[in-house]
Amino acid sequence: MSIIIKNGTVLTASQSYQADVYCDDGVIKAIGKDLDIPSGAEVIDASGQLVMPGGIDPHTHMQLPFMGTVASEDFFTGTAAG
Repeated sequence: MSIIIKNGTVLTASQSYQADVYCDDGVIKAIGKDLDIPSGAEVIDASGQLVMPGGIDPHTHMQLPFMGTVASEDFFTGTAAG
């Protein structure tokens, strides 16, 4: 599956700039301005949005007790990408 994220503000560790991000089968293949859209690719318009290629969010709550309840996430659901 191909995805192209168009018109976003790409953030890296050292800079930010307007660009597109092309991914194929879950792998970043290209980052640049005005990338060609491959036939059949899903296009996401990221105008006005931040895009962090390769960035991850490791924050999750697994079975966290809070005000008499417990978060429903366990290790397998809390660490699954998606």
